[in-house]
Amino acid sequence: MDKNKKLSYITTYALLIVLYFILFSLINSGFISRYQVGILILILINVILAASLNVTVGCLGQITLGHAGFMSIGAYTAALLTKSGFLSGYPGYIVALIVGGLVAGAIGFIIGIPALRLTGDYLAIITLAFGEIIRVLIEYFKFTGGAQGLTGIPRVNNFTLIYFITIFSVIFMYAIMTSRHGRAILAIREDEIASGASGINTTYYKTFAFVLSAIFAGIAGGIYAHNLGILGAKQFDYNYSINILVMVVLGGMGSFTGSILSAIVLTILPEVLRSFAEYRMIVYPLILIIMMLFRPKGLLGREEFQISKVISYFTKKSKRGETNGK
Repeated sequence: MDKNKKLSYITTYALLIVLYFILFSLINSGFISRYQVGILILILINVILAASLNVTVGCLGQITLGHAGFMSIGAYTAALLTKSGFLSGYPGYIVALIVGGLVAGAIGFIIGIPALRLTGDYLAIITLAFGEIIRVLIEYFKFTGGAQGLTGIPRVNNFTLIYFITIFSVIFMYAIMTSRHGRAILAIREDEIASGASGINTTYYKTFAFVLSAIFAGIAGGIYAHNLGILGAKQFDYNYSINILVMVVLGGMGSFTGSILSAIVLTILPEVLRSFAEYRMIVYPLILIIMMLFRPKGLLGREEFQISKVISYFTKKSKRGETNGK
C-alpha cells in the first residue's frame, strides 16, 4: 500500500468519526429534532440499500428489480425474531439483523442460480416478479400479520448503533469489490464470454454478487423494521425497488461513493420539496431528468471519490510551487 493510499484510509476513517461526533453532539443538544433523526436513520438505511444494489447492478452489470423483496425478507425475519422475545436487547437486535440478512441471502441464492442464467430485460422481469410474489405471500400468511401488517415490533432508534452498522456494511462491501472476488465480478461486467474463456467461474461469481447484495438488503430491511416498529407488505412494492435503482444509476453505476451521495440526496430531496405540496411530484422527477441530461453516467460515473486523489493533487501542486519558486 502506497503512502498516499494509506493516508487516504486513515483520513477517511477520521472524517467518519468526526462526522459521527458532530451529528451526535447536534442530536444531544436538541439542534437536530427527533423527526430529523428519523430522516438521518432513513438516509443510513438507503445508503446500505443503494450500496448493496450497486454490487449487482453497478459492479456485476445485471439489472435487478427485486431488491425490495430481499429487504422485506430481512425485515420480517428480524422483526419476528425480536417480537417473539426470542432475541432481546441490542445484542439480540444485531443477531436478528444478521439472521435476517442470511435468510435474505439464502433466498437470493435459490433465486439467483436459475435467474442469473438470464440477462438484461429478462433478468429484470424475473426479479420484479420475485419481489411481487414475496409481497403477496407476506399478505397471505397470518404469522406475518397478513394484509393488516405486523405490529408490536421493538423499536430501535439508536443513531450511534445504526451509523456504525452502516459504516461497517459499506466498508465490507467495498473491501470485497476491491479484492480478488471483486476484480472477477468487474471482469464479468466488462465481458462475460471473455471472462469465462480466461478461467473465471462466471456462475459462481455472479451468484456470489447476487447473494452478497441480498444479504445487505436484508440487513437494511431489519433496521427499517425496528426503526418504524410496524410493517406492511405494501411498503415493499416495486416502486421501492425502482427508487433504490434510481439511487444507483444517479450516483454512477459501479461507484460506491456515488451511490452513497445519491442515497443522501434522494432521501433529503422529497423532504425539502414537501413545501411545494401538489408540485412536489412534478419537481422531483424534473430534477432527476435534468441531472441525467447533464450527467448521463451519474454523479461520479464509475469513479470513486478518493481522498488520496485530493492529497495527491495538493502534493503535486505544492511541489510545482516549490519548483517555480526556485
